[in-house]
Amino acid sequence: MTAFTADYPGAAVTPSPNHGERAGGRRPDMILLHYTGMPSADGALQWLRSEESQVSSHYFVHEDGRVSQLVPENCRAWHAGRSQWKGEADINSCSIGIEIANPGHPGGLPAFPDEQIAAVVELCRNCGERWGVVPERVLGHSDVAPIRKVDPGENFPWGRLHAAGVGHWVEPASITGGRFFQRGDRGAPVEALQAMLSLYGYATEIDGLFDERTEGDVAAFQRHFRPSRVDGIADFSTIDTLHRLLKSLPDRSDPALA
Repeated sequence: MTAFTADYPGAAVTPSPNHGERAGGRRPDMILLHYTGMPSADGALQWLRSEESQVSSHYFVHEDGRVSQLVPENCRAWHAGRSQWKGEADINSCSIGIEIANPGHPGGLPAFPDEQIAAVVELCRNCGERWGVVPERVLGHSDVAPIRKVDPGENFPWGRLHAAGVGHWVEPASITGGRFFQRGDRGAPVEALQAMLSLYGYATEIDGLFDERTEGDVAAFQRHFRPSRVDGIADFSTIDTLHRLLKSLPDRSDPALA
C-alpha cells in the first residue's frame, strides 16, 4: 500500500490497496455515506484495508471523531457496488465514499456519537466545498442501492447534518391516516409517485405498478427522509415529504446555481 498526502487536513492516512482510476477522468460530485455494519471499528477498518475484501472508501470516521483517509480523492474507491442515481450507474466514479463506524442493523442500530457526527459534518463540508457538491448529492448508500443496502440507516441524523449545512432535507410530514399506496396497487396515482421518485434521483421504473422495486425505493426514501416509519408504503406523510423536497430543489439550469 502506497502512502499519500491526506486531502482532508484532519485525516490520518491509512492506505487501502482497493482503488483504481475514476472512469473518464470523472470528478467527484457526490458524497455517499455508509455505516460499517461490523461489531468493531478496528475490524471494519482492517477489512477496508485488506486486499482480500476488494472494498474500500475514501474516508473512515471513528466513533470518537477521528478521521482516517484510505484512498486519495482523485481515485475511485470501491464502496458503492451495484448502484444508480439519476441514470448514472458508476457511482464509484462520481462519488467520495465515507464509512462511519457503527454496527448498524446487525448490531441493533446504536446511536451515532455526537463527536462522530460532528466529524462527519466537517468532513462533508470540506469535501463539498472543494469539489462543489450540491446538497442534494449528499446521499446514503441505501438511496443509490435500494433493497440491496440499508445503510447508514434510519437512525442516521440527516436533519442534524442539514442544520449544519450538509445535505438536502425538509421536515417530514406527520404520520396520519388517509389514502396510501402499497405493493400490488396500479394506476395513474402510482405512476405519479414513481415519476416523483425518479425525478428526485431514484432508479424507479415509471410503469404504474407498485411492485417490489417501487416498494424498495419508497422504503429507501423513508429511511433517509421520513425515518420514523420505514415500511415501503406510500402514505400521505411519505408523498407530502417527497413533494416538498422536490419543490425545495433549486433550479440547476441557472448557471449561478449549478
